[in-house]
This record gives sequence, C-alpha cells and structure tokens, in this order.
Amino acid sequence: MMKKLHVLCLASLAALGSTPVFAQNAEHFYGGAGLGQSRSTIDDNRINATLIGAGATSTSITHDQQDASYKVFGGYQFTPHFGMELGYFNLGEFGFNSTSTPTGTLNGRIKLTGMNIDLVGTMPMNDQLSLIARIGVHNARAQDTFTATGAVVVANPSPEIRETNYKAGFGFAYKFSPSMSLRGELERYRVNDAVGNKGDINMASLSLVFPFGHTPAPAPKVVERVVYREAPPAAVAPQPVVVAAPPAEAPKADRLRVSFNADVLFGFDRATVSPSGKLALDKFTTELSGVDYDHVTIEGHTDRIGTQAYNEKLSLQRADAVKTYLVSRGAVPASKITTVGKGSTQPLTDVGACKGIATSAAVIACLEPDRRVDLDVMGTKPAKK
Repeated sequence: MMKKLHVLCLASLAALGSTPVFAQNAEHFYGGAGLGQSRSTIDDNRINATLIGAGATSTSITHDQQDASYKVFGGYQFTPHFGMELGYFNLGEFGFNSTSTPTGTLNGRIKLTGMNIDLVGTMPMNDQLSLIARIGVHNARAQDTFTATGAVVVANPSPEIRETNYKAGFGFAYKFSPSMSLRGELERYRVNDAVGNKGDINMASLSLVFPFGHTPAPAPKVVERVVYREAPPAAVAPQPVVVAAPPAEAPKADRLRVSFNADVLFGFDRATVSPSGKLALDKFTTELSGVDYDHVTIEGHTDRIGTQAYNEKLSLQRADAVKTYLVSRGAVPASKITTVGKGSTQPLTDVGACKGIATSAAVIACLEPDRRVDLDVMGTKPAKK
C-alpha cells in the first residue's frame, strides 16, 4: 500500500555569519601588523643632471632599490563589505652610489615613514577567502642624506620633507578563525623625495589581523517539528452478517513541517550553501529517504534591506543554490524541481517591526525571520509495515 506525502519545509537564511564556527558580528574593531618588501625606482637622469649642474659627468651608478618594510594598523569594519583603517608604515631605505669625471662621488640615501588612512573594501568569495581593495591618503616623511667627494659638492646634505599623497592597493584575506586572519597585499605609495622629485614606492606584504570588540554569533540550532495528522476514516463496505471481520484500517496522510534556525543555509548577503547548511539539508533528505518525489518547489525569500531588484535576484540565487545542492547529492531529480525568487515580497516580520533600531547589526538580526527558503515537496512514500 502507498500513501500520499505532503511536505512543507521552511528554512531561515543566514543572519550574521557564514558558518557556526566563523560567524561574527559585521561591526567590529580590528588591529594587525605586517611585514614585507618595498621597491623604489632610482631616477638616473635626475642624478646625471645634478652632476652636470655641478660641472661633472657620471661614469657609473649603482642602486639600492629594495628594502624590508613593515606596517601596523587598526580599523573598524562597518559592514561585511566596507571598513576604515588607520596605520603607521616604514617603507625602508633606498639609495644610490655614483662616480663622476672629474674624479668624484655622489651618494644618496632616503628613508620613508608615515601615517595613512584608508577606505577598505571587501568582496567575500566564500566563508574564509575574500578579495580586498583599498584607497587612501598618507602623510610621509622623507629624510634624505647626501655625501660627496672630489669635484662634487652637496649644498644641502640632509634635506627633509613631509607631504601628503595618495596610496592604493589590492590583495586577499583568509580567515583562519574568528580571532585571526591573514592578508596578502600589494600597495603603491606616491612620495616626494625631498629634492623635488616624485615617484612611487611599491610594497608587498603579509599581515596578521586580529578582530576584537565583537561577540561571536551563537552556533546555529536546528529545531524540527514533525506533526502527523490522520485523515478522516475511509468508508467501510457493509460486511456479511455471518462474517465478524474488523473494518479495514484507513490510510494515513502525513504532513511534515521542518524549520531551520537562522545561520543554517547561507551567510548574510550570500548565495553559497555553507557547510552547516549542507549538513542541515543532508539531514532533511535523509529523513525523507525513500520518497518518490512528484514535484518540489523551492522559494527564496530575503529581508527588505536593499533594492527590490537586488533582493529578487539574491532570493532566486539562493533557491537555485539549494536546488543545485539537492541535485548534486542525488536527493531529487533536477527535472522535478522548480525555483522561484520572491525577494522581500512575503516578509514574516511586520512592516514597522524593526524601525528605530540604531545599528545595522541589530536591524539584520531583527529581520532574520524574513530571510528563508521554503521547500514545498509533493511525493509518495511506502507505508511502514
């Protein structure tokens, strides 16, 4: 005997983190330090012009264009995609040695240190890896030292200048844990060398970043409620008077409702099924093993943060992600699944429920019930013996 199975699954989507291990508030302070190598470009033409102005001609020039560098910084992450950072940097020392005719030498060194303030953008690729880009301004102190012998005379042996210029950079960030990340970056600093020349210093670095001032989000909890409802008893055919047989047992119609807590399927503003979401979907499909699916409708829903077009796109991407995972696990044939993106058109929260909340993190948490994926499953399952 077969019985009809009607299943409705409501799954709330990510509020504040990507996985239960790495989940944390979007707003937090952080600090860090990095080591790297800087590289400059020595202007040979300018050195030659200086010698010619002194009545000499360059015969050879050697360069010292690379040096170790470091930086320390602190910042504030306003959203998962945007932060601001203040730092101190030491780009190292660079120099040259030249010889000239008439016999003489000109040697120069420059040391560069300063402070910077940057806007830092983050584009998460998955739960641990993100691309980062920065643009900002810095105030650098250039300290030059010149020495000369023979026919070359230096008018100012120790020029110094402090000037504000731009800087920019790009790289990646890899999150090892909620309390530590690794950054790899390439940055360019525009500097003045204190003798009228401007140029670029490139710095490649690796940094350790330590978030603080936030509280880890609680591990996701999965709450399942299973309700069985009996259908009205089927009509029993009249029995012969001579036969005292009990009426046949009526088939039961099952209705199963499964609810997942927030943070189970996705990270906030993401459409990639997280490791915890995969475990939850695996558990759900295991409990429905043996079901002969007639059709599955997957509806994606978002909160009302963002534009209508963006939310509709995100909700459909989330529904498609759930479909892709179920199909990849062999749980449901792709031909029997329909995905729909509802955007923010069917919220579970009241329109004015989250107004007046000061911080974005609190608003995100308040609108958590709206971020969900609904699965409407029709199928049949063999009756238990």
